[in-house]
Amino acid sequence: MELAHSLLLNEDALAQITEAKRPVFIFEWLRFLDKVLVAANRVDVKEKQKKLVEQLTGLISSAPGPPTRKLLAKNLATLYSIGDTFTVFQTLDKCNEIIKSKDDTPAYLPTKLAAVACVGAFYEKMGRMLGSSFPDTINNLLKALKSAESQGRGEILLSLQKVLSGLGGAAASCHRDIYKNARSLLTDRSMAVRCAVAKCLLELQNEAVFMWTTELENVATLCFKALEGSNYGVRVAVAKLLGTVMATALMPKQAAVMRQNVKRATLEEVLELMATGFLRGGSGFLKSGGEMLKGGGSVSREVRVGVTQAYVVFVTTLGGQWLERNFATFLSHVLDLVSHPRATQTHVEAVYSRRCVSFMLRATLGGLLGEKAQIAAGKEICQAISKQMRAVVNDISGENKAGAADVSASQHVMVCALKELGSLVQSLSATASPLIQEPSIGLLETVTSVLLHPSMAARLAAAWCLRCVAVALPYQLTPLLDRCAERINNLKSSPEAVSGYSFAMAALLGGVHQCPLGIPHSKGKTSLSCLLALISQQHCLPHTDNIATTLLLCPGPSLVRYHLPKMLLLWRNVFPRSQKELEAEKARGDSFSWQVTLEGRAGALCAMRSFVAHCPELLTEDVIRRLMTPIECAMTMMSHVPAIIKVHGAHLKASAAMVRLRLYDILALLPPKTYEGSFNALLRELVAEFTLTDNSANTTTSLLRSLCHYDDSVLMGSWLQETDHKSIEDQLQPNSASGSGALEHDPSSIYLRVPIGEAIPGPLPLGVSVIDASVALFGVVFPHVSFKHRLQMLDHFAECIKQAKGVRQQAVQLNIFTAVLSALKVSKCSTLGPEEVRKSALALVMGALDNPNPILRCAAGEALGRMAQVVGEATFIARMAQTSFDKLKSARDVVSRTGHSLALGCLHRYVGGIGSGQHLKTSVSILLALAQDGSSHEVQTWALHSLALIVDSSGPMYRGYVEPTLSLVLTLLLTVPPSHTEVHQCLGRCLGALITTVGPELQGNSTISTIRSSCLVGCAIMQDHSDSLVQAAAISCLQQLHMFAPRHVNLSSLVPCLCVHLCSSHLLLRRAAVACLRQLAQREAAEVCEYAMSLAKRLNITETGLEGVLFGMLDRETDRKLCSDIHDTLGHMLSSLAVEKLSHWLKLCKDVLAATTAVVFEVKDEEDSEKKDEMDDDTMFTGLGEDDKSKPSVAPRWVTRVFAADCLCRIILLCENDKAHFDLAAAQKLDSNRDQLVLHLSDLIRMAFMAATDHSNQLRMAGLQALEDIIKKFASVPEPEFPGHVILEQYQANVGAALRPAFSPDTPSDITAKACQVCSTWIGSGVVSDLNDLRRVHNLLVSSLDKVQAGKGSSSQLYSESATTMEKLAVLKAWAEVRLQTLMRSKPAKPVRSADDDDDDDDLGAGVLPPDSLITLVQPELPSLSRLWLAMLRDYALLTLPAEFSSQLPPDGGAFYTPETIDTARLHYRGSWAPVLHAVALWLSSTGFGAGEEKEEVPSAPSKAPALPQGASFTTKTFEESVEDRMHLMLGKEKCIICSTVYSIPAFFFLMNTSVRTLELLNVLHRLLLTRDPPAVQLQVTAVVQETIRAAQDHLQRQRTSKEEEGEKDSQPCLGEGGDKGELVPGKSLVFAAMELLVFILVRHLPQLNTRVKESPSHVPLRPQRLPEESARLVANTVSILAELPSLCSPAGSMTILPTALFLITGVLRETAVKTADNSVPLPVSAALQGIKTIITSPLARVESMQTQWTGLVRSSLASVLEHSQPDESRPDMDEVSMLTAITLFLLSASNELVGVTVLQKGCMDRFRNALNSSDPWVQARCYQLLLSVFQHSSRALSTPYIHALAPLMVEKLKAVERSRPGTAAELQAVQEGIRVLENLVGMGEEQNRVQLLALLVPTLVSYLLDENAISSAPQVSKGLHDFALQNLMRIGPLYPAAFKIVIGAAPELKIRLESAIRANQASSRAKAAARQAQPTVQAAPTIKLKTSFF
Repeated sequence: MELAHSLLLNEDALAQITEAKRPVFIFEWLRFLDKVLVAANRVDVKEKQKKLVEQLTGLISSAPGPPTRKLLAKNLATLYSIGDTFTVFQTLDKCNEIIKSKDDTPAYLPTKLAAVACVGAFYEKMGRMLGSSFPDTINNLLKALKSAESQGRGEILLSLQKVLSGLGGAAASCHRDIYKNARSLLTDRSMAVRCAVAKCLLELQNEAVFMWTTELENVATLCFKALEGSNYGVRVAVAKLLGTVMATALMPKQAAVMRQNVKRATLEEVLELMATGFLRGGSGFLKSGGEMLKGGGSVSREVRVGVTQAYVVFVTTLGGQWLERNFATFLSHVLDLVSHPRATQTHVEAVYSRRCVSFMLRATLGGLLGEKAQIAAGKEICQAISKQMRAVVNDISGENKAGAADVSASQHVMVCALKELGSLVQSLSATASPLIQEPSIGLLETVTSVLLHPSMAARLAAAWCLRCVAVALPYQLTPLLDRCAERINNLKSSPEAVSGYSFAMAALLGGVHQCPLGIPHSKGKTSLSCLLALISQQHCLPHTDNIATTLLLCPGPSLVRYHLPKMLLLWRNVFPRSQKELEAEKARGDSFSWQVTLEGRAGALCAMRSFVAHCPELLTEDVIRRLMTPIECAMTMMSHVPAIIKVHGAHLKASAAMVRLRLYDILALLPPKTYEGSFNALLRELVAEFTLTDNSANTTTSLLRSLCHYDDSVLMGSWLQETDHKSIEDQLQPNSASGSGALEHDPSSIYLRVPIGEAIPGPLPLGVSVIDASVALFGVVFPHVSFKHRLQMLDHFAECIKQAKGVRQQAVQLNIFTAVLSALKVSKCSTLGPEEVRKSALALVMGALDNPNPILRCAAGEALGRMAQVVGEATFIARMAQTSFDKLKSARDVVSRTGHSLALGCLHRYVGGIGSGQHLKTSVSILLALAQDGSSHEVQTWALHSLALIVDSSGPMYRGYVEPTLSLVLTLLLTVPPSHTEVHQCLGRCLGALITTVGPELQGNSTISTIRSSCLVGCAIMQDHSDSLVQAAAISCLQQLHMFAPRHVNLSSLVPCLCVHLCSSHLLLRRAAVACLRQLAQREAAEVCEYAMSLAKRLNITETGLEGVLFGMLDRETDRKLCSDIHDTLGHMLSSLAVEKLSHWLKLCKDVLAATTAVVFEVKDEEDSEKKDEMDDDTMFTGLGEDDKSKPSVAPRWVTRVFAADCLCRIILLCENDKAHFDLAAAQKLDSNRDQLVLHLSDLIRMAFMAATDHSNQLRMAGLQALEDIIKKFASVPEPEFPGHVILEQYQANVGAALRPAFSPDTPSDITAKACQVCSTWIGSGVVSDLNDLRRVHNLLVSSLDKVQAGKGSSSQLYSESATTMEKLAVLKAWAEVRLQTLMRSKPAKPVRSADDDDDDDDLGAGVLPPDSLITLVQPELPSLSRLWLAMLRDYALLTLPAEFSSQLPPDGGAFYTPETIDTARLHYRGSWAPVLHAVALWLSSTGFGAGEEKEEVPSAPSKAPALPQGASFTTKTFEESVEDRMHLMLGKEKCIICSTVYSIPAFFFLMNTSVRTLELLNVLHRLLLTRDPPAVQLQVTAVVQETIRAAQDHLQRQRTSKEEEGEKDSQPCLGEGGDKGELVPGKSLVFAAMELLVFILVRHLPQLNTRVKESPSHVPLRPQRLPEESARLVANTVSILAELPSLCSPAGSMTILPTALFLITGVLRETAVKTADNSVPLPVSAALQGIKTIITSPLARVESMQTQWTGLVRSSLASVLEHSQPDESRPDMDEVSMLTAITLFLLSASNELVGVTVLQKGCMDRFRNALNSSDPWVQARCYQLLLSVFQHSSRALSTPYIHALAPLMVEKLKAVERSRPGTAAELQAVQEGIRVLENLVGMGEEQNRVQLLALLVPTLVSYLLDENAISSAPQVSKGLHDFALQNLMRIGPLYPAAFKIVIGAAPELKIRLESAIRANQASSRAKAAARQAQPTVQAAPTIKLKTSFF
């Protein structure tokens, strides 16, 4: 392939490759040339132009394939436009010669087509430069057109289109010729030719004025004819032509009008013309007059659908502003269409016409108009409805003869208008409020008036519209329900009123699940009671029973539970109880009473179905049993119905079918086991239903497509479901009544959930629905039936198919196949059954593989695959495969070849690569052969589709066949004509599957590069294809390639191509483009944006770049998948680029959000002038968005604005990592290129403000969230210009203004709740220090607190009780957070102001108050707040009880929840209890558990009592009881950890004599440790445990004191846990519980402590290492607590736990005593040492009874420490100092127990000796210090052996210093410490031994003195030693004068040295008086201080 990359074609390389590969090589060269010509140097091109032209023109006659000829023509045209144009006419003549040629052989055709393509390209590129040659060329083309076959006709027409586009107005002379020749081809046999003609004429109408003036009617008629029998592509192309011509006729282009004096068409004429097509089709005008009167044949559906699309094109071309001005005319016109008798000849036709009109309205009104214009349009629709309604009322009252016809016409108008109104309101959501609120429009009155319309369809549409209003504006839901209930009661006598209002009620209750805030529970109850009453009365009206009963079940289980017994009884009574009753019933009754009865029973079954579907939690076995009684009666009754119909007439058939439908529906939801007994009768019914036994119509099921695999859409054409025109294209699908869904077919759908992707429920007509239900139920039941019955049924199916003939046979077969597929799909049974069942099934399926109907062949293939999957036996699969192989080898007909090739694909798909591996080779070879069958494109399509399935399912096993398959795919792509789009789509599927198979290998460089370049060539060919689906396939292939080999996909060409597709009119192509962009943006967002900007000039990409385009798409697109991908793409771009391009992204968000202000402030200005002061805040930002009026585009819709607000929050979050973004001073200093978020603060606040004050509730939520984020992030940013102030202070007014609307009475609860959260964040952030400024926001919270205190059910409720709960809890949580913040910020104590001088603040000019001033805001509310907080905690405590205690909950709910909303309330409580608990804990501890507050509260309690059910009882309890209650509550809430309760625990033992609660608390904390990992949580747990232990100690201390006072000295030892025996009972012992918890923490962080770990064979000994800081703190806290535990026990109890405690503490010491670089003591070590000291010095040592145990314990602990401190190679970094400290602690604190134990004594001495010999001076120094404390011990028995053993070694060490003087400060310090010990020993010695002792010390010190000559040159440390020795000598002399003299006298050399040193010292001291004064006096105390003193 690389050889193809040259400017001239490499002919040598071309000659060397095989024939098969040449076309690919040539195509690759042309591709390269296409890129390089544009970029190349003109001079180079001109040099080689001659040769190039030769090569290119040579290729024309080499029969190039379609993609090659397209590229060839393009390159030739480009070459001439860049280089010289000398030879262009020669080339043109050459092409014309080829076109004129008489050679009509197929082999010559490609050459001709290439010449045609070249001519088109030349004129398109060079246009008028080719001058006067065009008439000949055009005549030549037109001549060829007459004789050409379809492929040639298509190519010539496209060429003509290019010629016209290149020449523009210059070709006027030929326009009429082209028009005449082309128009006849609009009705060509070939669809591709029709499309080409439409495109050609579309180009022609730009210049040919006659097309939209004199010829306008003819063009219209032609288009209508072209639509007859058209496919989707033709409909789109012709609709575009028709719509554009009509729009041009109405508003001609200026230039064309200037040239000719043109008579414009009027809007009426144009619309009249379009209407002709809609109502009469292509039959012309005049001819149809007579037929019209006779009510002739109906218009073909294709024409109607095409004209519908043309209407949309017409309006879109004219634009949104035109529609705004002319909406009234347009609306009345389209509504007239649907009221026309021609449009509504049959019911199904009427439904189709309605759908078309709805589509027109939705596509224009929904897409082209902005929100304001949509509201105006809503007004128009309301007026149209009321006008119709007035006409209907007059007709009925005027006894008009034509009344019936008018009513039927008006019902369709109503349905369309109401449907559009509903969709409009729902899309506007809360922005639609002006429509509802404005009395002049009267929307609700208008819509409710239609509920009395005589037609059921209109009533249902009105009910649906009300549901849309309620979902969009949830505050309307409750009032609307009230209104309906009231009207039903008042108008009981009118059947229409009862029916209409019960429909409305059903619809409203069905919409409740879409309103998160719900409806008040009482409303649900009254609705149900009203309906139950209605049912019991209305036994004479059809329909009402049906609806009213179904209705009962919308609101969900909590309501239904209450009514269930009554309903079960009702259902049972509707049906006959026994066979006898049934017989009796048959005998009596007329046809009307039977109709009412059947409808009543259908209603009951429908209600039961709703019950089973919506209330699964109420379906106990008992309830199912009681439900089965009426269901079984219904089944029995079904068999009698035919006889009843015979007697009373066929009009009962519909009611009977409805009963069957409801019965099948409910049975499909129940477990089949429950009705096993009735299987036989049921299956007989079902089979009869779908084999059409009693049904003369050939009705087919609609389920077949959904049961076939999604991937087969290309074979069945169901990809039409994925287009923008889905809702109207459905009408053209082949199955019965397809796309004719309407509410009146099944009124129950008005309240059911709408299927995903549908805008409005559309149940199919009853005949189809019953068959669908029977098929679905058959699928559920079949797997549970015995094999014998399965066989009977399968044989019966075969018989039914044989019996039927023609069309009926097709229908029966379709239904049977759908049923079998349904059974196989549901089938969980491992097998179909024995051999004969399989045989029968296989025969059935194999028979259908040869069926002429492609959908049946698809179904048969699918069934075959599913069967293979269910049976799962290799032999069975082999047999199936072999049958297909044999058939494909022998068969020559298209039908069986397509069917059996699909069978192979399906087998592989369902059995998988491994299961079907042995057939792979045969399958692939057969399919590759079939795919090359050029004679039938259908065979190619099916074979390639199956091949794609096989490649997909085989995975890596296919790797061996990749090359041949790929080369076939490329060959076909280069040769198959583009008009066969299905083949190209399947080639795309194959290519995608091959790329996946090769996978990551594609990155390689060796052999794989050929495969990779083949894939890229394939993608390039498909990208150039004219069909959108093929382009979409190309994009998804490139997307796969990019995933596996990103370096090889060229983004610079791919991204612009994707951007172009974003504006495509095809949904699938837009989806593919966005999905691909989403993937690219994940990794290369910056490159993607850059390449998109390069397109800006050619496309409508403005400076906002690709991001702006995507935001714009969000406004237009309705497809969920597409919108979700756009959100993701923008999200990825934002994450990668927002921080670098901050201004750009913020501007983007701001532009989107600013679009809201225009609407917001219009409404604001109407407010009263009294609110002037508030208006200042609100109107601050009105100046935005003014300049947008110049742009014609629609302002962003609310959904897009919500997304923009979310983006804003994400941007703030992304900047979080870089602190510079939140530092104004730093940002101002930085260079201007760096963009910091803090510089945009005013914009951020402005955007949050705009969002928070919008109409749309979702946007308000997003705005408040953004505001909260801004406050949190910027609260602490200082304002550099005003020190002491923060940057946010200047925005106080804005924050206040943004929050105020959220507290207005009509605001939904969720917004108020969010606003409370923002208030508490703002008050707590500390931004505002002035109380008066804070008051604005504070008053909002105070007002909401009053709302909370008002109690339950006080105001008229609009939303459910759980919404009220949410709001109230949010208020309490906000107050709690404010309270916590005030306390946290007032921690540094300052003088607190009393509350009463609050009023003088203003006079004092107190700008800044101490932080405590916040407390004055909370203080006044605390009494009521504390009550509410406690009530809330009590509620939550009850709500968190396990399910088995539910009976103990208060029957009328709690303070803030009602019993019905318990489940939702739990969630709200869960979100807000923690801060409340914290606040309560702080309040209780500050008031001593509310001491004294009771008395004050008594007077105010009654007025507020309702809020707290137990509030009144508070005051009657004693203080002790009340505190105990509160404590129980607090600890009950200690489920999750918050250290708040730490404050409240000390008071706890003061109350209770039992430690049960504490035990519970410790157990909860232990559980918490097991489930929560973060160290922060564990640290808080230890804090709580510590407080608990201290509280227990205090409690015990008090008990002891009181016992002492009572004089019971003897019983003292038994106080504390363990008693006399020392037993600690698990589950009752506090100490045991604490030990469990502490051991868990220690073992978690130091697993080595667990002896079992060490003993396990897999254990690798861990070296002690330093713990992370948090772990170290945690272990230290744990050890401290552990050491405290013995104090809670009696002496005997202590002895039980001490061994464990000491074992753990010494273990911690061993594991954490690791040397540190700075010789600091790690936290756990100091805690362990402190713990050892605490335990050893405890009073236990003095308890005589325990003496021996105690001594043993102390000794063994010391032995452990000695063992741990043993020098060991495996622990080189052991901290000897800490170990020595521990040993010293034992020696000092437990001397009595240790004296005389030689083993221990020897060990201790060894450790000291090792330390003295240590090479580390720090260890030596610490050792000297510790030895000193041992030597000085008061017990001589202890100290003497150590002095004897260690003093000689010390003296030796100190003497040795003379030879090696200290070199560092540490070494000097060690020597100094040693000398101190010696000095102390001298002092301790007795007088008679003093001389000997001084004889050791003095010579040592003298030896440290330096020679007077050496002093000046000696190093600093050495001088230090000299000075130290000299000072000590001068101090010792006077202390012991006699002994000193003896020692000095005995050694004269000592005296000399000492004297010379003293002299030198005196000399220098005079010189350095200052230095000497500064010399520190030598302290006797050690100079190294530990942080904690252990002694």
